[in-house]
Formats: sequence, structure tokens, C-alpha cells
Amino acid sequence: MPRVQRVLILDGYTDEPAGFGVPPYIDVYPRYIAGALWSIDKTIIIHYMTVDEARKDVQKFIERANTYDLLVVIAGAVVPGRYIGGKPITLNELQSWFRLINKPFKVLAGAAARWGIGNIGGTVAALPKLVRQNFDVIVTGEPEAYIYELARYGPEKANPWAIIEEDDLSTVSKFSIIGAKIVEQHPNHGYNLVAEIETYRGCPRWISGGCSFCVTKLYGRPRQRRVQDIVREVEALYKSGVRHFRIGRQADILVYGSKELDQKEWPRPDPLKLEQLFYGIRLAAPGLLTLHIDNVNAGTIVRYEKESIRALKVIIKYHTPGDVAALGIETADPRVVKLNNLKTFPEESLKAIEIISRLGSRRGYNGLPELLPGINFVLGLVGETPTTYKLNEDFIKEIYRRRIPVRRINVRKVLVLPGTQMYRYGTSILDKHRKLVKKFEKTVLEYSKIFLQQIVPRGSILKYVYIEHYDEKLGITFARQAGSYPVVVEIPCRMHPPKIVNVYVYSHSARSVRGVPVPLNPNTTSLTIISRIVGESTAQRIALLRPFRSDHDLEKVLGSSTKGLLSTKGHTCKVS
Repeated sequence: MPRVQRVLILDGYTDEPAGFGVPPYIDVYPRYIAGALWSIDKTIIIHYMTVDEARKDVQKFIERANTYDLLVVIAGAVVPGRYIGGKPITLNELQSWFRLINKPFKVLAGAAARWGIGNIGGTVAALPKLVRQNFDVIVTGEPEAYIYELARYGPEKANPWAIIEEDDLSTVSKFSIIGAKIVEQHPNHGYNLVAEIETYRGCPRWISGGCSFCVTKLYGRPRQRRVQDIVREVEALYKSGVRHFRIGRQADILVYGSKELDQKEWPRPDPLKLEQLFYGIRLAAPGLLTLHIDNVNAGTIVRYEKESIRALKVIIKYHTPGDVAALGIETADPRVVKLNNLKTFPEESLKAIEIISRLGSRRGYNGLPELLPGINFVLGLVGETPTTYKLNEDFIKEIYRRRIPVRRINVRKVLVLPGTQMYRYGTSILDKHRKLVKKFEKTVLEYSKIFLQQIVPRGSILKYVYIEHYDEKLGITFARQAGSYPVVVEIPCRMHPPKIVNVYVYSHSARSVRGVPVPLNPNTTSLTIISRIVGESTAQRIALLRPFRSDHDLEKVLGSSTKGLLSTKGHTCKVS
């Protein structure tokens, strides 16, 4: 391989227990890899593209890829979900595309290379060896460490198992700052691009073996970054145009900064360190639009209630509303908790959920509560029986009975990954309960709609909603706010990005709300659309009296009840 001069990073997207990179998110991998290369030679030409961009013309992508010295493919959706912003690269694409690319030195990196390839829950992940013949190297260590060695020493001496061993990950931080400008090539840049930020690597519960299905513990002893390094990375991303941030790449944000993080399974939170971090981010990115978190360990909250409450209050003080604390409850069956070394028993989980909701349920300026819990269930774990599903249903019903607001309930069928305890069992446990799985999923959908109606009732105004794409078949425009687990908005008219609107919510489904952009133009909008926000009788009056020449005329006829909802300068929305 000659000296690296031209590099193409293909982002096939990642979805891990601690880390997310499906658009509008960009994960740390492409930024760290670009930084590793530029730290060796600032003149290296690095181009970034997403797998969705490649799919638009696969033949053209293959021809383009063959003009580079180095091709790095990032892949690994090991916590499979449903995505609106993009579709992770598939095993078939990894097998077919890259056998036709011959010129560059080809590297596969990310969770797919390290743990396995699997975009569908309820399956055993395919091993990386299934695509080995299509790549020169499959990186089973840390991608940025290998790429750094590759650029510095060449492929003969670069170690695919290399890791960054520093306790403070200072080299990673250097790469993150140098590589921040790669975000400028992301298709969502300048719009709703969300940068995932890593605070520490690994899971404190590695000491006890961690959860049976999770790969985060396989990173080994946790290593955490310094506050000033994270703040400098945010500053670099901000200067490169990023306005949305999620402090999401860690097992539990509450224990970032704890001196016990790499010493105890249950480290004590350090609220002061968290305050330094969030305050520093606010100084480094004064005009940020989104600052959210992701993972919170319910076990930390019930073991260190006082410190956890202080830490949650710090987050609420500095973040932006609509935030979600994702809790890996996984099950409400005590037996399954014990056999899989999970984090909390049901009553403990309920207590953590109540604490977060109590602190964060106040409604913020964008129309959503400040911070609510999100609940994750994983099905197919060791020890599951039909009783497990009954207990899971009862758990959800108890949350409803106690009138605790929760943002969302995620149900995932376990993706069985090499290196985890679940690998010995495969999908055998899940296969026994397929009918119960479907029944439980139906129950979750029913209650998800109820919770969503509580959080975003009819008449709510969601602000700063980004139009994402229009579906020709459905005649629906899909839109979301930026942030952690944003509410999906279905708009019954044709709209295209880039466009940011405020939305009036008029109805709900289990996973989304239906709404229209406001204010609406009463002269040009379909009456069926207008009636959804002002009612049939008012819509009929508008039909008789329009066109209105000004908002003053509109208010004279209709009064002030439609102020903010209708305007002669508003949006036109017609039924598709």
C-alpha cells in the first residue's frame, strides 16, 4: 500500500448500547478516524459519505471508491431499531459491494467488525468472517487506534487489535478535535445534524460481568475523558457548524466524573463534575439548539438517590427540553434480572422512573417536558417464562396506574452477539415465546399511545420541528425535533426539507403524533386541514368568508381564539 493521500470514509451507521450514528446523528467513529489521519498528515484528502448516499447509485459509488488509496467502512447496528433518517448497511451490501472495489486498501471498522453483523433483533449476529474476503483488514480493536498506526507505520505494522490505553483517552480527545470538521460533509450538516459525544468508554459493571446480552462491558475497565477535552471537542464541532449535541456515548451519564468509575461496580455520582461538564459545553457552544443525554442507570439512582437527584438537576439546569433518560430496565421479572445480572429489580426500577419524572416533567419552551424516562425492554433473555411477559405487562400498567409520565417504551428482541453470555443460548428462549412476544408488543403499543397523549395532548404546539422527508405513497410528511428519541410528527401535506416549523398536534398513534404546521394560511389551506385545528363549524365560516386580506380582518371575524393558528402569512397545507 502506498502512502495514504486520498481516503473515503463510508458511514454505514452504528447503533450500540452506548452510541448512535443513524442520521440525523453522526457517531464518533468517522470523526475520530479523520482526526487520526489528519494528526499524521494535514494534507491527506478525506471524503465522507453515508451509505444512503451510496445507495442512490451503487455503480457510481463503486467507481468512485476505486479512485482512493484507503476506504474505511463503518458498520454496526447491534441494538437494532426502526429508523426514519437512514438505513444501516446490510450484510448483503457488505458482501456484494466491496468485492467489486479493488484499488483502495479496504478496512471494516465499528461494532460489526468487533462484535458481529446483525440489523434485526431476535437473531444471532453474523460473524465478521462472512465478509472477511472483501476487506484487507477487519478492525477488532479501536478503529482510531488502528487507523493511526496504519497511517504512521503502514499496513504491515499496524495492529487490528490496537486500543488506546490511556486512562484519560487524551489521544482520542486529540483526534476528536482535529477530526471535527469532517461533519461539514454530512448531508444533514447545517440543518438537524446531531453530534454524539463520548464521555467515557466501557461500563462500570464490567467488574461483575455486566448484563448478559450487552457488549459495552467488553471494552474492559472504564476509561473516562477529561472535562476540558470534551468541552474542546464540542467547541471544535460548534465552529464546524454543529448546533445539536447529545452526551450519549456512555453506559450511565450520572457517573461521569466519578473517582470510583473504574473501581466499583456501582460508582457514586459526582454532581460537581457533571456541572463542570455541562457548564463548559454551554460556554463552548453558546448558540447550541439541542443538548441532550442518553443512558441513565436506574441502579445508580436507587443506590445513590441524593447524589443522583443532584446530578439530574444539573442536567435539567443546562440541557434543552424534550430530553430523555433512557433506562435499561430490560425486564420486570426478578428471576430474569438475577439470571442475567441486570441492573434493578422491578420496585427499584419504578422508584427510578418516578424520581426522573418528578424532577423533569415541567414543560419546556419547545412544547415537551424537560426530562422524562424512556424504558427499554429486551425479550429473549435467560430464564424467561410465560410469567415474565405477564410481569412485564403488569409493570407497564402500574406505571400508568401511578400516573407517571414516560416518554417512550422500547421493546427489542435480543440480538445475540459473540462474547456475551447470551451467545450460548442463541434465540432458543425467544423462539419458545413468539406468540407472547407479539401479545406484549401489542400491549406496549396500546400504552405507548396513552403515554404520548398525556405528554403531548391534542392542542399542544411543538416548536422547532425539522421536516425530514415526504412519503409519496402515504401522502405524509415526516418531521421531528432534534434530540434524543424525538417525537415523530406525521403531517398530512407535502413539505420538503430544509424547513423548520411549529406544529399543532391534533391526534396520536402509538409511536407518533399527527399535526399541521402553524400558523396556517386560511386562504390557501384545504378546509379539511383547517377543520382539524379549529373544528368543522369554524372551518365552514372560513369557507364562506375567505379570502381574508389581513390578520386584522381574520381576527375581526373569528376573534382571538385562532390567534397563532391561522395567519394570512402562514403555511399552505393541502391534502395530498
